Amino acid sequence: MQKYFLALVPPDPILSKSNHIKEMIKQHHHVKYALKSPPHITLKMPFNYNEAKEDYLAHQLSLFLLEQKPFPVHISGIGTFGRRVIFQDILPNESLRNLQENLKIFCKKTLHLVDELSDRNFYPHMTLAFKDLKPGKFDEVLSLCQELQFSAEFSAEKLTLLKREEGRWKILRQLPFQGKV
Repeated sequence: MQKYFLALVPPDPILSKSNHIKEMIKQHHHVKYALKSPPHITLKMPFNYNEAKEDYLAHQLSLFLLEQKPFPVHISGIGTFGRRVIFQDILPNESLRNLQENLKIFCKKTLHLVDELSDRNFYPHMTLAFKDLKPGKFDEVLSLCQELQFSAEFSAEKLTLLKREEGRWKILRQLPFQGKV
């Protein structure tokens, strides 16, 4: 069994700009846990899956995406979950919400994955700092994120399957949306 999760990963230059913010947080405040994964919007929280069935998993997800149409995603501002997580905020988007909801149902029915509490409380965002963010550093890190923040838009056109390898999340496959706009 291996750990996987499903997400939207923005293209460059957004990917590089978000990674730059994470690198600056690491450089100035030694907060680095968010660097263990590429910038992303989580659609399905990490789950265990049989590594020998990766091709089956990717195939089933490709079938799910046959009708999925690309849609715009807007990144705007910095947000927090209490004083424990700092993130780039994603503007509300019905297409994104529908994708996550349909994916959640698909994962439960077709892939027999557990419906996590965080799957039911979907709040789209791209994490910049969390796990190793100490309360004493929170305000300084938040201030840095606000200084470096940017607004951007990208077209969500593929679902990314990530796999945990050697303590980091690596992009395993990017599966294109097949629906026509």
